[in-house]
Parts: sequence; C-alpha cells; structure tokens
Amino acid sequence: MRSTNLSRRALLCFTAAILPGVTLASQDTFPSKPIRFIVPYAAGGTTDLVARTVGARMAQTLGQPVVIDNRGGAGGNIGMDAVAKAAPDGYTVGMGAISTNALNPHIYKKVPFDPRKDFTAIGMLGMSTIVLEVGPALPVKNVAELIAHARKHPGLPYSTAGAGTSMHLAGVLFGQMSGTELTHVPYKGSAPLITDLIGGQVPVAFDNLPASLPHIQAGKLKALAVAGSQRSPALPDVPTLAEAGLAGYAVEPWFGVYGPAGMPAAVAQRLEKALQEALAEPAVKDKLLAAGFTPRSSTAAEFEALTQREYQRLGQVAQRARMTVD
Repeated sequence: MRSTNLSRRALLCFTAAILPGVTLASQDTFPSKPIRFIVPYAAGGTTDLVARTVGARMAQTLGQPVVIDNRGGAGGNIGMDAVAKAAPDGYTVGMGAISTNALNPHIYKKVPFDPRKDFTAIGMLGMSTIVLEVGPALPVKNVAELIAHARKHPGLPYSTAGAGTSMHLAGVLFGQMSGTELTHVPYKGSAPLITDLIGGQVPVAFDNLPASLPHIQAGKLKALAVAGSQRSPALPDVPTLAEAGLAGYAVEPWFGVYGPAGMPAAVAQRLEKALQEALAEPAVKDKLLAAGFTPRSSTAAEFEALTQREYQRLGQVAQRARMTVD
C-alpha cells in the first residue's frame, strides 16, 4: 500500500511538471475568497484613506472583496509583521511605506522582519505630502516665526503619527537644519494626533497631508509648509520648507503594496495587474489627488528595486541623524 501511495504522488508531481496548467491547487481560480489588506496604522490616516480607495477598485477587478484590516502600533511594524508571517497565497497583503520597509529596520532596536527578504513586492501606490502645521494654541504664522519660537523654547514638542515614520524623519531633519531643539511626541496614527492638535494638547505636528487637509481647509489647523521638493497641488499657496528658508530640505514618503515572501508568481502578477488598473482609473486618481496624495503606479520589479535602494539610503540618513526608537 505504501509503494502505491508513493507512486501516485510521483505521478502527480510528474504531471504538474510537464503540464504547467495542472497544479495540486490551481492558481487560475485566484481569488476565490476575500483578500485581507492590512494597513499598519490606525484608521483615519493616509494609508487608510488610500487603501480603502484603491482596495475598493481592486475588488471590482478581482471579483472578491478587499477587506481593510487596520493594525497600528510600533511605527507600522506590527501590521507589516502580520503580512510577513501570513500564508503566501495572495489572500493577505499589506500597505508598506518608506518607513516600514526602508527606515524602521535602521532605527528600531528590534524589528521582527527583514524588508529585503520577507516580502513580495506587488507595486507602488504613490507619494504622499508631509505638512508642517500648528494648532490654534500656537501664535505663529510662518516657518520663520516657528523657528524663532522654538529657539526661545528649547524642547518644544512636535507630534507625528508614529515613531520611525517618515513624519518623524521630517521632524528630525527640521530640527537639524533649523538649529532648534525639539521633543518628539509620537501618536498611534493621524486621527488622535489631529484631535489633540486642534484641542491644543500639542502645538506643532508633521503629518501626512491627506489626513490633515480637511482640517486645514476648515481653518482648524494652519499649514506652515510642506516637506516635499515641490508645492502640493492641494495647497498651492503653502511654500515648501526649502522655499521657507531651509534650502535643500525635502522628505517625500512613498507607499506600496507587499505580500509575504514566496507568493506564486501567477498570484502576485494578478494582484499587480489589479493594482495598476485601480491606479489608472480616473475616479481613483481624482479622489487621491483631491486628498493630497499623488498616485503613481509601477511594476513589481520597479517597486522591489525602489525598496532595496531606499533601504540602503535611509540607513545612512538614520545613522547620521542618530535616530533610534525603543
């Protein structure tokens, strides 16, 4: 009986080898159930907004729901660790970023995954804009006034949506280039940060623009500058930090979709195509642009190359800035 079973197994393996369309679990049926899209930050932030917009369009192409699963904490490490440890069958993907997949491994004492080896790159989503903003409790009107205030008040707290995020990096570079001593106060996502900024519990913040934009437009928060190399179309009258006096300053966070390492090529390609189609949809583009996010698609290979380059580059930046997170 044992030899018969071995013979059947050998026959199945031989058949799969000579007939690529025949596999023990056909990939042609993917997806046959909902796909979990892990967002490694709290609901209400940039990643949540982008994931829900793009995920809804991908669901139309894939014929299955794309369910958003918010898992905030540890600068995005908790959520991306869940992606890295998920079954590599295509039914769990995550929204990685410049922070989780390039910066965090260099500044956290312990990161439970290696972004160079533990993920399958699916494709890029685009670029976000970081905005330097103040709440109503701080009486400054521009970057020069903020710098003067910070020099008179060493240790002035500034908040971000998490330690180790690109916003944290933006704050560190601002302090270095402006010659000010600031104290970082990290939050678990943009939503609680914005609530406290409006309420006066914190005076200054670096936040991803999509989350803060409605409150800026409503006059509840004041945008002093944006951190990118160019002004944001959503805030055309707000200068870049370079224009505001910090020549050479630029921090431009990117986002993309990853799956666990070891995904079947056909499954990864199906997700890659669905992502590209979603970003090409005019309605999706318009919604993201209106929110202050710049959509930009890529191939999986291009996104993998970007991840590897940024990992090396930000390792050097973090070392020079002596950024660390417990």
